[in-house]
Amino acid sequence: MNTFLAGFGLGLSLIVAIGAQNAFILRAGLLKQHIFILCSVCALSDALLIAAGVSGLGILVSKAPVFLAFMKYGGAAFLFVYGLRSLLNSFRGGRFLLAKGEVGSLRETVIICLLLTWLNPHVYLDTVILLGIASTQYSQNTYFAAGAISASFIFFYSLGFGARLLSNFFEHPFSWKILDGIIGIVMWSIAYSLVYSS
Repeated sequence: MNTFLAGFGLGLSLIVAIGAQNAFILRAGLLKQHIFILCSVCALSDALLIAAGVSGLGILVSKAPVFLAFMKYGGAAFLFVYGLRSLLNSFRGGRFLLAKGEVGSLRETVIICLLLTWLNPHVYLDTVILLGIASTQYSQNTYFAAGAISASFIFFYSLGFGARLLSNFFEHPFSWKILDGIIGIVMWSIAYSLVYSS
């Protein structure tokens, strides 16, 4: 049980910080569109990455600088474009919570969600490398992985379905300008940190 809780605690601490995935899920949750599927995509992606890290892939990936460099610059480019789109939406304004089609079609949103997940080097650093290496401290690392995976599922579903608690605030167009502006800044700050981090 202690091993499970250790994995749960570390996994939750790594995922709670606002990032590209979280901002996207929050926005979809506010619009009440494709919430279950998008939360499932994020949580299942994390589960695959955590399982890979705990099985030993984390140690191998940490020794592959070419892979990490590709993910770093590719992820930064994608986040820059997505951030630009959010900032443009912020300046245009005029949108409100009940507007239809704001997130996009199911196919489009799943693709964006997958890109935000799998092109983000921070996801590999957190789930594959950090959790993978941390799991080596425990003899029963499958319990550690189960804890971290459980944290991911609980967090994403709570974020997606809990976003509706903010629905009153987002009935006003100006609130969407604020949210899109914050999302754009978050995306650009992550892209900047990817390019200029050591």
